[in-house]
Amino acid sequence: MYFAALLARTEDGWEASDTELDDVETLSDLTDLAREASVDEDTVLVFIEQEDAWFGVLRVEGEEDPRIYVSDAAMAARSSYGEILTDELLGGDDDDLADALDTLDLDGTEDGETEEQEDTEEPDGSTGPADAAGSGAVPAGPVGDRTILADLGLSEPELLALDTDAMTEIADALGASEVLETAR
Repeated sequence: MYFAALLARTEDGWEASDTELDDVETLSDLTDLAREASVDEDTVLVFIEQEDAWFGVLRVEGEEDPRIYVSDAAMAARSSYGEILTDELLGGDDDDLADALDTLDLDGTEDGETEEQEDTEEPDGSTGPADAAGSGAVPAGPVGDRTILADLGLSEPELLALDTDAMTEIADALGASEVLETAR
């Protein structure tokens, strides 16, 4: 289960709203959603959290490129919305993995490979294209801009220390806990 909220900074402080992600399929969709909530191109934060498994923050300011932070890339990459964020951060391309998997034969050998070649292992421990596809493996742990909230009151070490109920702690640091609770 996901919880998503959007916090937009205004002259009067933060305004929060529960964010519906049903129509979000790409990072561009998520960025557009944030820009629509922006007042005078001020800072907009989109928080996405999945049952305390991971959380992500997307920060949009005007027409600048979005900044992204994900608390646990490996967990996030397993979910549809987390995958949107981690693919951008890690430069992931599912087509590369699909192409590598398509070259594998059902008997465990690759097209054109003999069984003798199958048993050989590269000095680095890889066994060929299947491992090459895995070289884009998603790391466990945080990825992205670790200073994404530093100028708003949450330092890098504080961000890295967050685990359960991260959104509430972030909102507290930003002075937006009341508006976030209203959105929940």
